[in-house]
Amino acid sequence: MRQSIVRVVFFMGILAGSFSCQNAEKPKHVKKQSSSQASEKLNVLFIIADDLNCDLGAYGNNIVQTPNIDRLAARGVVFENAHNQYPLCGPSRASFMTGMYTNQTKITENNMNLRNSVPDVITLGQRFRQQGYQSVRIGKMFHYDNPSAIGTSGNDDIYSWDQTVNPYGRDKIEEHKINTLIPRRYGGTLSWLAANGKDEEQTDGIGANEAIEKLDDFSKNGTPFFLAVGFFRPHTPFVAPKKYFELYDREEIKIPESSDSYLKTLPEPAAKSIRAKKVQLNLEKELAQEIKEAYYATISFVDAQVGRVLDHLEASGLDKNTIVVFTSDHGYHMGEHGHWQKQTLFENATRIPLIISMPRIESTAIAPKRTMSPVELIDLYPTLMELTDITIPEHVVGKSLQAVMKDENALVRGSALTRWRNGYSIKTRRYRLTAWGEKGALGYELYDHQNDNSELINLTSNENYSELMDSLKIVLEQRISQASIKPDGLGRQIENAKAMQKAKNITFGDLHDKQGKRTYLKEK
Repeated sequence: MRQSIVRVVFFMGILAGSFSCQNAEKPKHVKKQSSSQASEKLNVLFIIADDLNCDLGAYGNNIVQTPNIDRLAARGVVFENAHNQYPLCGPSRASFMTGMYTNQTKITENNMNLRNSVPDVITLGQRFRQQGYQSVRIGKMFHYDNPSAIGTSGNDDIYSWDQTVNPYGRDKIEEHKINTLIPRRYGGTLSWLAANGKDEEQTDGIGANEAIEKLDDFSKNGTPFFLAVGFFRPHTPFVAPKKYFELYDREEIKIPESSDSYLKTLPEPAAKSIRAKKVQLNLEKELAQEIKEAYYATISFVDAQVGRVLDHLEASGLDKNTIVVFTSDHGYHMGEHGHWQKQTLFENATRIPLIISMPRIESTAIAPKRTMSPVELIDLYPTLMELTDITIPEHVVGKSLQAVMKDENALVRGSALTRWRNGYSIKTRRYRLTAWGEKGALGYELYDHQNDNSELINLTSNENYSELMDSLKIVLEQRISQASIKPDGLGRQIENAKAMQKAKNITFGDLHDKQGKRTYLKEK
């Protein structure tokens, strides 16, 4: 299977916009770094799952089996009120890798190249490279079309990495076997498969193997590293070996109920967001249970791969000097509000799991804790900079979470901001306010999580909340305004950059004529 792994190693001499060739000799004032100085640096293992919501044991879900993520949570800081900045893969990833909001990255679609919008930005991986770290990506970190771009570099940013690995597994070879609501549609359509074979044959299993190999290399040579491991699951299609499906009793899985009368309580854009995917509305109970079982099984599969990587981190001894981060790019509806997948401004889509575990050495140790402090995914960039004692680039507008890691009651911000198209939403410790259209011209939503954590009761017409709502409106408008300011030190910021034109997905084994029309559909 290793022959199928695509490796791309980028050796970048001088970045665009740096010195010209004739001026590229090393400045005399630059000091050489000793090997002892390099070994004293804290490493970072950054693990991200794709389309993973908070259906984890560590976040209170008693059905989904995630023992490895749970044990990481038991020794780390668990952020229970963490939110992404745009509930769609590409924009969210561009935000947290640059530490900026989508109004600043100018990326609100998938398949957009980061450098077409903000060509001079210093990404998280790039900043580690600048400080003598080996920055390595395995799997999905920036946007990939999942699953069609698996095995390729997708819409990656080559300046972020010294090395990249693009695993390609059995799930791609056997894509034709996948069950789906629309033939040969997988990434944006509910699709699933209880697969044959072993973990290590799947793309994410191969990714875990590659991460283990890299950890071995780092343990031998003592090189400081930023190792970014991006798993493609549980993003659709929900593919995992059969043993993970066997962990669940399908008939016991509950599907939330939602009536169309509920839509009348919502602004039109909000109602449209949870009724956008027509083929996924009003699924029969048995089918919905089968799909949700597949999502849970795929989460458990990803958890197992996370466990393999964490086990090897400990076996290699690198755990004593490595910060571990686990997160997701956005949340995911599993029937809540009558919706499946993401792309809403409800808690199900904005909230993400976020766990940071520090090395167990006296100089860096931070006691395990849980916090309800509102935090944002873009806060990861400055947090990792501060934890590794690296100067934060001027353009980064996220806030370091180190204060919250030391004191769970500390606040670095009063609310977490998420945008979706023409809507903006803030989540405080207790409330969520969402505005659609400029200054709420298309309507508002207000939810009180103390009494309604499912966000089913819109309180905008409740007079008891009018004063609160007025104050939150002011906060929200201030947050939007601040998130729209071009950051200092960013360099060029290009408006209206276009997304890459996509070709149709080709499932291995299908045949097409010269116009691209499918002439043969490979059978299961």
